[in-house]
Amino acid sequence: MNSPTHRIALAGALNVRDLGGLATTGNGVTRFGRLIRSGSLQELTPEDVEHLTRTLDVRQVIDLRSTAEVRREGPGPLAGVPGVTIHHLSLLAESPPDTDRVDTERAMPWNRAGADGRSRPAGSTGHYLRYCAERPDSVVAALRVIAHGAGATLVHCAMGKDRTGVVCALALDAVGVGREAVVADYTRSGEHMSAIVERLRDNPLYAADIISRPFASFVPRPAYMHALLAALDERFGGVRPWLAGHGWTVDDQRALAVRLIG
Repeated sequence: MNSPTHRIALAGALNVRDLGGLATTGNGVTRFGRLIRSGSLQELTPEDVEHLTRTLDVRQVIDLRSTAEVRREGPGPLAGVPGVTIHHLSLLAESPPDTDRVDTERAMPWNRAGADGRSRPAGSTGHYLRYCAERPDSVVAALRVIAHGAGATLVHCAMGKDRTGVVCALALDAVGVGREAVVADYTRSGEHMSAIVERLRDNPLYAADIISRPFASFVPRPAYMHALLAALDERFGGVRPWLAGHGWTVDDQRALAVRLIG
């Protein structure tokens, strides 16, 4: 029997898991084969592509990378595969739009230690709120793809932790997955962080930024996601009201619940 946030082993991608098996506050459980999250897909092997598309029925890919990242790295091996639609939905405000500079601190936010040596949540949480403030259009569009798409939807960025973590957390919270389960899924990316950092260190696009940071700054902490969701609660009344304030409809909400819960 698959356990919650079932790991998907791929040769060319890290931090890949199916978000089925998570309990909701209404005694439901998220369905397997509906929402998959991942880090970078740039190194997928032909066998990985076959597994994702044939076995797991991935039909929608939500690419949360910035335009500069996509331009410099390419759309990835799933682009052009028959039956797969790529949705590029950057979570960064992009100005000027034609720049090739990748804002790695915002794309992969990190946390500086406080005076007591402990990592503080303000760094990551501030960036997560900035995603919501600057690109609510992309967040809502991503959840609509999940809600109305066929087959499985795969959400990814570079690490599969920050941008992907925010979109997946909001989708799960919106259908009533318990807050502790949402946060636990976010922090589960930490299990793969050593391998992710090693792989990105070899990528010219991210290498300088990766090398300049202590490893601990990349590790997802429960406080970061708790703080984001608490901020949405305090400022907007929760995830659903925040979504509704940016065009999310009753039909969207119903479709998302059907897709993820059944």
